[in-house]
Amino acid sequence: MPTPNSPPRRTTGSAPTVSMGFVTGILAGIGRTGLSQRELLEHAGIASNLIHQRHARIPVARYAALYRLINDSLDDEGFALFSRPLRRGSFELLCRAVLSAPTLEAALERIARSLRVLLDDFSVELETGGRAAVLVIAEEQPLPVGRAGRVFAFEWLLRLIHGLAAWLVAHPLPLDEVSFPYPPPLHVADYELVFAPRHTFDAPRLEARFPAEWLALPVRRDEAALTLFLADAPASITTLYRRDRALALRVREHLRAALPEHLALPALAKRLFLSPRSLHRRLEDEGTSFRAIKDGLRRELAIEWLTKTSRPLGRIGADLGFADAAAFYRAFSAWTGSGPREYRRRFAAA
Repeated sequence: MPTPNSPPRRTTGSAPTVSMGFVTGILAGIGRTGLSQRELLEHAGIASNLIHQRHARIPVARYAALYRLINDSLDDEGFALFSRPLRRGSFELLCRAVLSAPTLEAALERIARSLRVLLDDFSVELETGGRAAVLVIAEEQPLPVGRAGRVFAFEWLLRLIHGLAAWLVAHPLPLDEVSFPYPPPLHVADYELVFAPRHTFDAPRLEARFPAEWLALPVRRDEAALTLFLADAPASITTLYRRDRALALRVREHLRAALPEHLALPALAKRLFLSPRSLHRRLEDEGTSFRAIKDGLRRELAIEWLTKTSRPLGRIGADLGFADAAAFYRAFSAWTGSGPREYRRRFAAA
């Protein structure tokens, strides 16, 4: 199945890297197989002593090599994390099961049904109703691995489903919020890049929320596209699913730093020494868009200012660039299902 869910980090002039927390997770089931973690790491070009350095990071290419090596060595696309192996070819079967789906909603429902056949340990459901759709991943029975393996299993399965869904509709599908059923892991700092800016922990089940209107998006891939996709998989997603999201993070940082000025795409592209067209294309490659980043930042700041400050509603709306109070009210209601005043009152009473 496609690659891990490791988030990239990039510094000027360096290659993207992966947190050691994801490496620990992908190796968590190896002890059940008789294979040597040390030999696998060394074979993938990763110094084995790094596994004990919690804050270490490794190049993405090495992580991708480890991913392939484990799949090939075990004949298990689930890394020996589950009660029974996912034999090589499981991901291809999953892709073929959903390729003829007419819409994203139908595709996600087929993914859920297919995974019910492939996995005994987890169940996947799509919950609809209201403005948000929710992808739910629940544990049906304890995994035969420790905490690191359990965390990675949830991370990996969410990225698998999300990455496949985005490929099927050929459209960025940034998640609004994800609730994870475990405490914050050591590599939690990478979650904003991998999953969503808003994420919580210790939930009873994993819930990934996204706009319900996306369920009507048509599936745009065909057999020819699938052949190319499978020929490149897992490398096509090993480049970190939605690829290196460093540019998206830079865009978000520029937008926040500029407040209360509100940068348009051409002005921001100029600051990044890119053409507007190149910025648009590269953000699309990372699975997002200028508008999605801007809206996500405005939503996050609106919630932060409503719940952590006494700033007046009118000032919040103006500082976020809304033309008037009504426009702010409509946007906030679409984001959360309630108006800003009601949201602040409810939070204060909690």
